[in-house]
Amino acid sequence: MAEKIYSVSGLTRKIRGVLEYEVGRVSVEGEISNHRAQASGHHYFTLKDSSSQLSCVLFRGQAKNSKIAPQNGIQVQAFGEISVYEARGSYQLIVKDLQLQGEGILQARYEALKRALFEEGLFDETRKKQIPSFPRTLVLVTSPSGAALQDMLHVLARRAPWLRVLVFPVAVQGDGASRQIVRAIEQTNRLSGNELPQIDVLIVTRGGGSLEDLWSFNEEAVARAIAASTIPVISGVGHEIDFTIADFSADLRAPTPSAAAELVAPDGNELRMRLGGLKRQIELRVDSHLDQLEEKIVRLGQSPILRDPERIVHDLEQDLDRAEERIVTRMGAALSARKEVLVSLAGRLAGQSPCLAMEGKEERLKLLASQFRSVVEGQLQRLDDRVEARASHLHSLGPFSVFERGFSMTTDNEGSPVTSIAEVEKGEKLVTRLGDGSIQSTVDSTAGEKADSSGVGKQQQQQQ
Repeated sequence: MAEKIYSVSGLTRKIRGVLEYEVGRVSVEGEISNHRAQASGHHYFTLKDSSSQLSCVLFRGQAKNSKIAPQNGIQVQAFGEISVYEARGSYQLIVKDLQLQGEGILQARYEALKRALFEEGLFDETRKKQIPSFPRTLVLVTSPSGAALQDMLHVLARRAPWLRVLVFPVAVQGDGASRQIVRAIEQTNRLSGNELPQIDVLIVTRGGGSLEDLWSFNEEAVARAIAASTIPVISGVGHEIDFTIADFSADLRAPTPSAAAELVAPDGNELRMRLGGLKRQIELRVDSHLDQLEEKIVRLGQSPILRDPERIVHDLEQDLDRAEERIVTRMGAALSARKEVLVSLAGRLAGQSPCLAMEGKEERLKLLASQFRSVVEGQLQRLDDRVEARASHLHSLGPFSVFERGFSMTTDNEGSPVTSIAEVEKGEKLVTRLGDGSIQSTVDSTAGEKADSSGVGKQQQQQQ
């Protein structure tokens, strides 16, 4: 079988396809060399290590968004796609992103810690302490050999020479730097007001550098120590574009160490100018007030009242006389009005005197009493007459009137009238009622029996 023959272009395209498909997107670390920046905005350079090199191109669009600008001699991490430049038949890395070597991992750690502490509330504005306007003593936690310290001391001496400045020397980068920073913050809080003077402000600071150089200020322990400090903390780390975790946890973030010194120290010259201005304002106000008082004294001295004090007494006496006249007039009018009212009320009261009313009522009462007696006596007389007539009528109808005409009435022992001889028995006692008394008798015999020789029966008469 005959081997396939490629053209140069065909083979180059095949190699390009294999590289792009098999390798594709990669991240490569190395040192930049042979850097060329074209007028078009594209960048060409070579990545190399101790034994190999790789051609790279960073096009204009990606260059604008790149975190760093390519320059010879720096160690970088390049992310992009492997491809072939067919015109030269060489493979190259088309760079999409460029950052300093090692920053990718650190940046991810930075973002993760920042997000976690933010969600925990460590960065809340509500927990941040107020920085005093006029501190007397402050502590600088920084490297004793850094340029940042000298810049800050110069600013502090110029703005507030009376300010007491204490330096707590620490390492600001490298192994163990974060532990030293944490210890410095904790010891300053513990010794403040005891072995140290009362500390008003604590500044954690260092100069600029790469993300790796500033990493000590991105450690969680440093952030928590700053947040736990009872002394207000200012963070002044790196340059204005650098943001560390310490910046977010501090009570105030300064863009640079020098700016931190300016924020904490009031400008002495400005204060002197302000005090001078206030002094002049006070002097002007005092002078103006004194001038007004002097003018007032002069006017009072020229017043007729002061030249003739008796006028005040005379005027008051006249006022008193007029007031007395007004009082007498008003009191007289008021008394007259009250007198008229009393006279009117007395007349009305006399017309409605209780004595007169009682006299009229007494006469009427006598008349009514006389009439009542006449009526009652007439009624009683009529009733007496009716009673007598009824009594006479009853007497005429009663048994006593019969007795008076010679009749009698016999009753048994129990008072029941005897109307027939059949109603009595022999030996039964009877009472016979006459007009002038009664007779008691005993039945010896009834009808049909013959009376004995001594008479019908024995009778006993009792006069009643």
